[in-house]
Amino acid sequence: MCCPLLVEDLRTLRLRLRERRRALSPRAQRRHAREVARRLCTSLLIQRSCRIAVYLSEDGELDLGPLIARARLYGKHIFLPVLRARPERALWFCEHRLGEPLRENRFGIAEPELRRRPPVPPWGLDLILMPLVGFDARGNRLGMGGGFYDRTLAYLQRRAHWRRPVLLGVAHECQRLERLDQRPWDIPLNGVITEARIYWSGKGPSDSAQ
Repeated sequence: MCCPLLVEDLRTLRLRLRERRRALSPRAQRRHAREVARRLCTSLLIQRSCRIAVYLSEDGELDLGPLIARARLYGKHIFLPVLRARPERALWFCEHRLGEPLRENRFGIAEPELRRRPPVPPWGLDLILMPLVGFDARGNRLGMGGGFYDRTLAYLQRRAHWRRPVLLGVAHECQRLERLDQRPWDIPLNGVITEARIYWSGKGPSDSAQ
C-alpha cells in the first residue's frame, strides 16, 4: 500500500508538477488547449450542460480560451469563480459575458464584478471545470493547497449521490500521477480531461454524461 504523502512531500510534488507544465512550449500549450476544446465540445457532457464554470489559466495551466469561445457559440452560459467574503477561502460563481470587464481580486486573479449580476452557488451549475496541479486516473486531485474548491464543494460530502454539478479537472497529460491518496476533505472528481483523453473515475454525479 502506498504511504500517505507528508506535507513537505506535497510541497515538493507541487513544485515539480508546476515546473513540468511551465516547461511546455507555447506551441504545445496551444495544441493542448485546442485538443481539449475539441474533445470536450464533442462530448455529451457539454451538450447537456447549460451553465459551465471555467477558470482563467495562469502559471502554465491548460488554457480554456478555445473551449470558452466554442461554448459561447453553442449558447452556453460561462461562469468564473469569485472569492467569497465568508466563509473565507471559498468561492461563488458569477456569469461572465463576452466583452465584460474583469477586476483583480486580492490575489491578483481576474474575476467578474458582482454588481453586474448576482453570483450563484456551485449547486446552481451543471459543470465545473477545475484547475489542478496533479491528478490520478481515479479522480483524485492535487490543487495549489489553498483549499478553495474543497471548501466550496464540501457540502457534497454529505451526499452519496448528486445530479449536478459534474466536476471535471483539466490538466496537461504531464501532470498525471500513478496514485494520489485521497484525504478526508477531498471531493473526488468525476473525471479529468487532458490533451490525450478523458479519464472517467466512476465517482461523482450518478448520471454524468460521457
